[in-house]
Amino acid sequence: MNFPTEILDRLRKSGVVAGFSVDNVEHAIPLAKALLAGGIDAIELTLRTPAGLESIKAICDNVPDMLVGVGTILTPETAVEVKEAGADFGVAPGMNPRVVRAAREAGLPFAPGIATPSDLEAAIERGCRFVKFFPAEPVGGIKYLRSMAAPYQHLGIEYFPLGGINADNMSSYLREPNVPAVGGSWIVQKDLVDRKDWSGITERAAAVFNRTN
Repeated sequence: MNFPTEILDRLRKSGVVAGFSVDNVEHAIPLAKALLAGGIDAIELTLRTPAGLESIKAICDNVPDMLVGVGTILTPETAVEVKEAGADFGVAPGMNPRVVRAAREAGLPFAPGIATPSDLEAAIERGCRFVKFFPAEPVGGIKYLRSMAAPYQHLGIEYFPLGGINADNMSSYLREPNVPAVGGSWIVQKDLVDRKDWSGITERAAAVFNRTN
């Protein structure tokens, strides 16, 4: 399952994808707009709350300049729902063959999660060439990724690291030629969202944008 070139190009340009969950659907649109105002135009909205799918639809319908990725896709049914909601791509924490197949059949660009060579080979066997490296820092960070990726370099695999990435270590990942972007869960702070401090979100997004451009 190759990712569309246009999505990968946008991820490379963005460098950092803001990852977050939404508890209140009413927060989805202003949050996405606040990130855009700070220069972050790619997100991974995780399906960890009941408001997830409706929030995806709201952002897709009202913030067309945002590249909308969806995380925590754990079942085949969810892959279909995410596609129907209008998302641009999906990712998962693990490598579930049934989810990969459902995403392909639904036409949803999808990156399964991998943490070991065996995970990676299972993804490669199913045609995946863009994978989520998770949880990046806890399993060994950039040194581990380099070692694991080396035997598969000739296959052109690209990695989307998430888990433990922050403003201090993101640059070391982005310098890797096989890492088009990293996941940034530190950008959207829940207390700022709860207070509807959208300018605060914009400031945090701008700080990241300025470090990657």
